[in-house]
Amino acid sequence: MKLSSTLAIAALAAQAAGAALTSSVAEICAWFSRLIVTWDEHSLFINGERLMVFSGEVHPFRLPVASLWIDILQKIKALGFNGVSIYIDWALLEGKPGHYRADGIFDLEPFFAAAKEAGIYLLARPGPYINAEASGGGFPGWLQRVNGTLRTSDEAYLKATDNYVSNIAATIAKAQITEGGPVILYQPENEYSGACCGVDNFPDAPYMQYVEDQAHKAGIVVPLISNDAYAGGHNAPGTGEGEVDIYGHDSYPLGFDCANPSVWPDNALPTNFRESHLEQSPSTPYSLVEFQGGAFDPWGGNGFDACAALVNHEFERVFYKNDFSFGVAFLNLYMTFGGTNWGNLGHPGGYTSYDYGSPISESRNVTREKYSELKLLGNFAKVSPSYLVATPGNATNATYTNTADLTVTPLLGSNSTASSFFVVRHANYSSPSSVDYKLKVPTSAGDLTIPQLGGSLTLSGRDSKIHVVDYDVAGTNILYSTAEVFTWKKFGNEKVLVLYGGPGEHHELAVSGKTSASVVEGSSSGITTKKKGNAVVIGWDVSSTRRIVEVGELKILLLGIPKLCLQLLGSSASCIRQGPGYSTQKNTASSIIVKAGYLVRTAYLDGSDLHITADFNATTPIEVIGAPSKAKNLVINGEKSHVKVDKNGIWTTSVKYSVPNIKLPTLKSLKWKSIDTLPEVKNTYDDSTWTSADHAYTNNSANPLKTPKSLYSSDYGFHTGALIYRGHFVANGNEKDIFLHTQGGSASGSSVWINETYVGSAVGIDAASDSNATYTLPNLKSGKSYVITVVIDNMGLDENWTVGQEGMKNPRGILAYGLDGHSASAITWKLTGNLGGEDYQDTVRGPLNEGGLYAERQGFHQPQPPTQKWSSGSPFTGLSKPGIQFYSTSFDLDLPKGWDVPLYFNFGNNTTPPAAYRAQLYVNGYQYGKYVNNIGPQTSFPVPEGILNYRGTNWLALSLWAQEEDGAKLESFELVHTTPVLTSLGEIESVDQPKYHSRRGAY
Repeated sequence: MKLSSTLAIAALAAQAAGAALTSSVAEICAWFSRLIVTWDEHSLFINGERLMVFSGEVHPFRLPVASLWIDILQKIKALGFNGVSIYIDWALLEGKPGHYRADGIFDLEPFFAAAKEAGIYLLARPGPYINAEASGGGFPGWLQRVNGTLRTSDEAYLKATDNYVSNIAATIAKAQITEGGPVILYQPENEYSGACCGVDNFPDAPYMQYVEDQAHKAGIVVPLISNDAYAGGHNAPGTGEGEVDIYGHDSYPLGFDCANPSVWPDNALPTNFRESHLEQSPSTPYSLVEFQGGAFDPWGGNGFDACAALVNHEFERVFYKNDFSFGVAFLNLYMTFGGTNWGNLGHPGGYTSYDYGSPISESRNVTREKYSELKLLGNFAKVSPSYLVATPGNATNATYTNTADLTVTPLLGSNSTASSFFVVRHANYSSPSSVDYKLKVPTSAGDLTIPQLGGSLTLSGRDSKIHVVDYDVAGTNILYSTAEVFTWKKFGNEKVLVLYGGPGEHHELAVSGKTSASVVEGSSSGITTKKKGNAVVIGWDVSSTRRIVEVGELKILLLGIPKLCLQLLGSSASCIRQGPGYSTQKNTASSIIVKAGYLVRTAYLDGSDLHITADFNATTPIEVIGAPSKAKNLVINGEKSHVKVDKNGIWTTSVKYSVPNIKLPTLKSLKWKSIDTLPEVKNTYDDSTWTSADHAYTNNSANPLKTPKSLYSSDYGFHTGALIYRGHFVANGNEKDIFLHTQGGSASGSSVWINETYVGSAVGIDAASDSNATYTLPNLKSGKSYVITVVIDNMGLDENWTVGQEGMKNPRGILAYGLDGHSASAITWKLTGNLGGEDYQDTVRGPLNEGGLYAERQGFHQPQPPTQKWSSGSPFTGLSKPGIQFYSTSFDLDLPKGWDVPLYFNFGNNTTPPAAYRAQLYVNGYQYGKYVNNIGPQTSFPVPEGILNYRGTNWLALSLWAQEEDGAKLESFELVHTTPVLTSLGEIESVDQPKYHSRRGAY
């Protein structure tokens, strides 16, 4: 609903009062509860306060350690953000139709509690479809058997979603802001934006209405928001049945070409978003529900460091400020923390890492420059609510500057005293050249050409700036500033404004109603001041050291970007926690500014003690600006600090950092035990308890059979990990070869044996999702029984982005086969995947963590497997012939408390060309790495504390699949760490790690 005035609220109240005659008390309460989150055409209101939601995408299921969620959320809060968007993966919660489980590592309530503690609002996005580069796009594999088009109003599909949505939406409903929780928005469906293949009634309004009704029936009362995959206007308000409350869309302007991170294609910068918004949804705040924060990377790609370089700090300066030029009021960056595709949860287009080149790396580090750059914009948005009511104008290279090389987009205040903003970029948005310019802007003092005191402004290559005019700092009017605003605060009778500029730049600032200014810290060299009309004008050249200029009660900190990015990383943190922990625009005046290096998490006042919790990765000088008058002591991470106070009232101290002694085991020297995990190729193997592939039909409506009986794994409940097929036949002696068409998704591989004889492998390539191969057979004896064993690496299920294409139903397994001299029906097939299929055995680690390898079916990847009778064998010795071997060992860690130490398992192989083998890494029973040596690119696999026991015993296991005649071994496999971080995070609680036990029915 749109509520932009007291009159509208009063009218709604009157309606609710009238409804009391026919409605229940609960309905009336729900009606009034909607007043908590309202909106107009400019922005959201939370409890009546106009708010820009600056948000980061995080997927809790990609970090299955609940006690680490607060770490990510506080790091996002430190950016100046106030929101987080979350996807929820249906496939992890309903692995069997009708059996919903959301406990343990899949319980979302701890995430909601952590968001509330961090002061973060949430957008909940449970699907049912999410895409998200997750297996099946979040659809559970059993949907392949639904006889109806997915993501449409086909009854079979709608019924399939009911159990999941009713449960997950009810959980979210309890976490809504109306219930004291953090959820302020709910997104039904996801990128519902394109259809093909006979789907004519798109968008399917009854379907969208059904999904929305599901949410409302489960108790969702917060506004519904959409994320069109592009600015297409689908299901926008006013479009009728299935419309959402607030329209939003996505944008990934640079795409995903991480191979060329320095290339910004022509015309990739969006320029029409404002116009399309006014056409499609002018009554709602402009919302970019997914804007590019990084890039995914496929098998055989260039690695996420290259993706971080593509979507780097320069990208943020240009593209995010361009979003501001459209008046964006909800901006969510996908991804802000990516995490890990542990336990087979990823789709086949990506590998184990989902780092995404995000501002916060997969190992939770905040050392990328793009994190620091993002902090500048996030904090500016936090203290600039007047931006939301400024009116965006047309981009021009003629009106506001003296050069056509630059383009300026104005956001003009509604009257002569309201704040205006001018977004400046290069006309050729990707230009690497610097341009000198003057700025011509309307102000409350008339039209001005800036700089007024001489010189020029400079826009460096691949840069953009937001210049402010008539900008309010707690009642002081900044007539204009060419230096950009980082933040401002009011402390008692004093105000502080923090400005920054790039190296070598000249800037100018004018303060209305003042006649003079003085330099109170740093050199006055290069700083000039002069009274112009009713304002004092200050001009300066950016210095590498901080300088402070005082104008009346206002202190202005002049900083350079390098100094700011490297050292002013401490967030503007609330001194007094308000209500449920939320920090809003209203508490700007009650907060402090902290310069504290790596990360500041919280600040609060307890009596006369000012407490700061912070993390450090080096010896760090600390500064506190605006300490409350009641504060007498500074306590950092629980320890009282010796503080000096300078003439400007700034508190200073330092925190010493000494690298701790981190002892890690040498993996090669551990005592490894080994077992064959492909006993199926032995002549003595008995598969009598296996699932018979005896379906003469398939429920997969999108993929008719090409074999006499279905060999689609999902027809039999196997949706994840390795698949194994055994085909029985009687030879006639004329067999020369066998043809197999297998499909396991991008970069999949397969290997084939007849009895105990290896006949070949499809080693896989990055771009191929299937393999057509003909294998030469040895001489077979007429009348003798033989078994063909086929192992297929299932890389996950395809997504289902385009409605009607039914990509998620692309089957896994054997699509077709032909045995020389036989009809297809001469072979009788059996198959297996994870033990139990949809009746998966490990309910703690979930339905996707295990595949069909023998060791997985037995549970040997879990802690304390029965290795007493296993052979001694190491993956560093490996296999001398094709096959799959399983290795297990254990080691103890005793890492020091109070340190966040990122740990990685690193594979290395210098063989050229790279040998064709595959490995799976299991840590305390959790599959935390799928390594494909001949495809790559991932060689380093971070595993978080909580999965690893940092002070205790850890069980490590590997499966090693050799796909070449001479076998395979690991040349290098190491456990390493990067820079330890002295942290205030507190104790990390290890997740549940069930130990091995003999599994009933395991084969």
